[in-house]
Amino acid sequence: MNAAYAYLAIAICSEVIATVSMKAVKGLSTPIPLLLMIVGYGVAFWMLTLVVRTVPVGVAYAVWAGLGIVMVSVAALFIYGQKLDVPAMLGMGLIVLGVVVIQLFSKTVGH
Repeated sequence: MNAAYAYLAIAICSEVIATVSMKAVKGLSTPIPLLLMIVGYGVAFWMLTLVVRTVPVGVAYAVWAGLGIVMVSVAALFIYGQKLDVPAMLGMGLIVLGVVVIQLFSKTVGH
């Protein structure tokens, strides 16, 4: 199970890099962001296929989505200066809380 969560961490980080790079893609005139986006999503989905071999797909996706949302928002703040208002931060906090509840209390995680 630990290898699965290492793969999930790689998948999430790769997806965050790809998503943040997407904003900088302006057709073929910006090859580095385009390459980061293509490779990032490729690695992300490849790692996710390894994760769901041992982690239930719903749990894997909940962790992926929850942490991805927060990480993309933090990266967008630092890279693009995009600030979130209080309701957005509260909503993201609830998503993270949901992931924590799944990890701590769900019997599905252990199977």
